[in-house]
Amino acid sequence: MSALTPERRRRIITDAIGIGAATGAYAISFGAISVAAGLSVWQTQALSSLMFTGASQFAMVGVLSAGGGAVTAIAIATLLGSRNALYALHMSTVLRPRGWRRLAAAQLTIDESTGMAIGHQDDRASSRLAFWSTGIAVFVLWNLGTFIGALGADVLGDPARFGLDAAIPAAFLALLWPRLVSRLTRVVAAVAGVAALILTPLLPAGIPVLVAGAIAVMFGLLLTRNADETGPTPAARDDGGPTRS
Repeated sequence: MSALTPERRRRIITDAIGIGAATGAYAISFGAISVAAGLSVWQTQALSSLMFTGASQFAMVGVLSAGGGAVTAIAIATLLGSRNALYALHMSTVLRPRGWRRLAAAQLTIDESTGMAIGHQDDRASSRLAFWSTGIAVFVLWNLGTFIGALGADVLGDPARFGLDAAIPAAFLALLWPRLVSRLTRVVAAVAGVAALILTPLLPAGIPVLVAGAIAVMFGLLLTRNADETGPTPAARDDGGPTRS
């Protein structure tokens, strides 16, 4: 078991700040895109402070920019953010937070903080430091980047003039693409995408994405169950090693 030496502590904190800086830079685009979708600077900032999960935030502003209703946008954001609840089940056994720390841990349980904690799970103290330092760094710099992007877009005027309306689906695709690490995930994504395309002319804005998400979940569960019963299929085998989302 590795001890949490001063050198390892510095390395973990340095890595956490680096991750926070990278996500903070990406948050600038979210701030600008959110304003382009019609949200105010402070509404945009509230999303980053309270929702604090990038994929859900991009999905929500994407639905709103397409003319979808608030209920549909919230439903899609919730569906995408539900993975954090699964992370929390694991992290609760590592962190064992009490009192106000439980609320803080719940807010900071995201892809990056969970991935860093798991990457140092050989030592509980290192894992806890990795989680908290990464979560705090990402939270602070994501919100700072959001504010810079939102304020800049607001000062510039109509962001649609700069093509930021087209950046919404592009940014969401950039979040999705690194997660398609196996044939199974690619097949599920393809089925969901086709379903959304077919339903787009038939249903109100935002609903096709929600339906496609539900189809993807059901289709993915079906393929996974079949793979467990019959062994790995060509669609279920990984092409390479896992990557952290």
